[in-house]
Amino acid sequence: MAKAMSKSAVAAALAAKLDVPKKLAAAFLEELANLAYAEAKNAFPLPGLGKLVLVQRKARMGRNPATGEAIKIPAKKVVKFRVAKAAKDAILGGGPKKGKKAKGKK
Repeated sequence: MAKAMSKSAVAAALAAKLDVPKKLAAAFLEELANLAYAEAKNAFPLPGLGKLVLVQRKARMGRNPATGEAIKIPAKKVVKFRVAKAAKDAILGGGPKKGKKAKGKK
């Protein structure tokens, strides 16, 4: 499996693609992250990638894996990232197939 890109590698790739200094690209990434942190409670979209959303989880019963004892897990808020359909299709190669008929249709 390939190694994940570091923040500096992403900044360097953006700087090269957009023909801007690496410091500017790194500052952009930093400000984008800060904006996402501040606005995640209202759902923060990243066009073409997905969006950060704040979700309220309900209280539920769980199990301690060491002892097998049932435990109550309290309700809490969590941050989730919902991947956009366009990103899924681009990464997984999904999408409608062209040139094939649907089964059972004439």
